[in-house]
Parts: sequence; structure tokens; C-alpha cells
Amino acid sequence: MRFMGIHGWVGTRRTALASALALPVLLMTGAAANADDLVVKYDQSQIVRLPGPAADLIVGNASIADVTVHSNNMLVVTGKSFGVTNVIALDAQRNVLSEQRVIVVRDDARIVNLHKGVRRESYNCLSDCNPSLVVGDDNSYFEGVAKAAERKLKFSEGQSDHGSQQNQ
Repeated sequence: MRFMGIHGWVGTRRTALASALALPVLLMTGAAANADDLVVKYDQSQIVRLPGPAADLIVGNASIADVTVHSNNMLVVTGKSFGVTNVIALDAQRNVLSEQRVIVVRDDARIVNLHKGVRRESYNCLSDCNPSLVVGDDNSYFEGVAKAAERKLKFSEGQSDHGSQQNQ
């Protein structure tokens, strides 16, 4: 039996937890991820290059992945919530340029979960841990983090709660 320090144990446990969390998503699809699937991390973006200029885009479920056209043959796919969807790009003659399944997963290298009974709170931990908005967290925690983020955004834009109350 090999002794593993606390950091190794946490990493191993995190990897096991990540596998356990990814399994239901893959089971819902009826198949494991294929080599040609686009795996996007939650709240992150990836570039997809098309073989030709796209005239139309079809996104199966825009609440799972957001797709924007960066140029006529380059897309930016952003993971919005966990799950599986697809993206179809059509050319001007309505021919399929690309049809790809998109799987949105957790970025387990930086997310730490704190469990308080059945309640979960997520934190983004690179050097320090900061609250993170992750779908599936406890509602009161999620709402508190969302309100704090909204207040910070208003503050950085030169607005404040006091100023917005005067304008109403």
C-alpha cells in the first residue's frame, strides 16, 4: 500500500469525482464521446474551423452551447451549461459543411466543490479559491455569488446601487 499525501489524495478523489460526474452525461447520449466530438469546458470557448464559408448555423440547444461566427469559416463555441448538443453549419446552397456533437464538461483542474450535506458550493482555485457560478450549486449560494458578481460589474461600469435607485 502506497502512502499518498493530502494533495495527491485530493487530486485522485477529484479525478474519480470528475469521472463519476461525466458518466451520467455520457450515458444520456447513449454512447461515449467520439474522437470527432467537440468537448468544451463549462464557461470556456473553443475555436472551430470550417472547410468553407458558413451561411447558416443551427445549434441544437443554445442553453448548453453558444456559437458565434468569428469569420465566415471560423466559429467560437462557448460551454454555457453541462450537457450534450450539436452544431450544424450550412453553406449558401444549404449543403452541410460541418455537423458536430458538442459535449460541455467541467474543468476539473480548477474547480473545487465544498459539500455541506446535500448542498454544494463551487470554487475556482488556481492560487486562491474564489466563489464560482456553477450550474447545480445550492440555490442560495448561487444567487449570492450571482448578486455579488452583478454588483461588481455595475461598480466597474461606474454605477452603484445608490445611483441605480435614483434613476428608477
